[in-house]
Amino acid sequence: MASAQVSLPLPVLPEGWSAEKDFKPFSTLSSATQRNLEPVGPHFLAHARRKRHHRTFSEDERIQAQENVKKVEDDDAGDISEPEDQLMLQRDAKDWKGQDHYAVLGLSKYRYRATEAQIKRAHRKKVLRHHPDKKAAAGSSEDDSFFKCIQKATEILLDPVKRRQYDSVDEAADVEPPSKKAAQKQGAFFKLWSPVFESEGRFSKIPQVPKLGNDKSAKKDVEEFYNFWYNFDSWRSFEYQDEDVPDDNENRDQKRHVERKNNNARKKKKTEDTARLRHLVDECLAGDERIKRFRKEERAGKDRKRVEREAAERQAAEDALKAKEEVEKQRLEKEVSEKAEKAEGKKAKEAAKNAAKKNKRVLKSSVKDANYLLPAGETPGGKRMDDTLADVDLLVSRMDNEDLAALAKKLGPGVAGEPGNVDGVVAVWKAEVERLIQTGKVKEGEVSFSRTSP
Repeated sequence: MASAQVSLPLPVLPEGWSAEKDFKPFSTLSSATQRNLEPVGPHFLAHARRKRHHRTFSEDERIQAQENVKKVEDDDAGDISEPEDQLMLQRDAKDWKGQDHYAVLGLSKYRYRATEAQIKRAHRKKVLRHHPDKKAAAGSSEDDSFFKCIQKATEILLDPVKRRQYDSVDEAADVEPPSKKAAQKQGAFFKLWSPVFESEGRFSKIPQVPKLGNDKSAKKDVEEFYNFWYNFDSWRSFEYQDEDVPDDNENRDQKRHVERKNNNARKKKKTEDTARLRHLVDECLAGDERIKRFRKEERAGKDRKRVEREAAERQAAEDALKAKEEVEKQRLEKEVSEKAEKAEGKKAKEAAKNAAKKNKRVLKSSVKDANYLLPAGETPGGKRMDDTLADVDLLVSRMDNEDLAALAKKLGPGVAGEPGNVDGVVAVWKAEVERLIQTGKVKEGEVSFSRTSP
């Protein structure tokens, strides 16, 4: 292999540079390595192609451009073309309403999903293949009927309004709902029903159409899906199937008649289509195992809440009964206690009453035994007796039971009340009178015991 020598000038050193003071080595150079270089890459291949076919640069570029164009056209043909049906090639151009515009352009697999660019490419391909001039040059005697079909299909599909009208009645884009038996197979429900709703969703005024989902979809998403379809807002219309309205101005009545007939037919078809879609959604809902599972869970939740509610009601009733029993028990206990307290109080009152009577008798007896507080040997008169006993009653009325009992104890047997101890009895009574005067129960001079006989 021939060797090549490359000469590269070194950069000019700056002025004043000196190796002794400015050069600072950081490392050493590695030893030289000999390598073999081979010509590769697209530029070498282009060079080899030109040498092989003896072409100049311009000739090679022109030929490559032609090949690239042909390759692009072939790719387009594979993308948007499909086999042409002989019956379709023989269609009458006048019956353009009955033709499948997408099939005419080779866009059957795209249909309403075909873009404007795809429609234009398909039209270009079909025109290149079926143009009358090209067929005449090839010696074909076929008429230009199918070419007119191509032109009509392109006209409708490139017009947004006309294409929308045609898509409204394009039954070839519809997906038939699965049978109940087929949808019940393992894993088939979502696989078979999803394309159906995807096809129906092309008529939605709302761009974002919810998906059917799968068996793991949340309850909220499933409810949103069915609510959307039960309240589906469709832009679908049926003008494309209208009867042709006469263009002449002479028969205006006939024209109005045809227009009314078309309007009534559209309304009827719209109503039928709404009923059809609702029936379709009903069928899907009836076979959706998620709905059955959600309803079962909802019933279980309701049953659980009912059981909890009944248990709470029973517990509340038991608590109320216990509280009532406790209140009744406390009432009975209180009643028994009050009766016992009342009996004890009554007994205590009786005892106090009896004690008071006894103490009164002791006090009166002490006065009588003390000769009505007169010296021994003197005989009390009737008035003395009455006055003394009246003073005793007055003093007793001003004393409480405790004072009465204490005084009776002082005047009882073994104390001042010994027979003949008149002075002791008088002293006790006088002391008691003084105490009552000091406490304010008896006024000064209101009671006096005199030892002088009247």
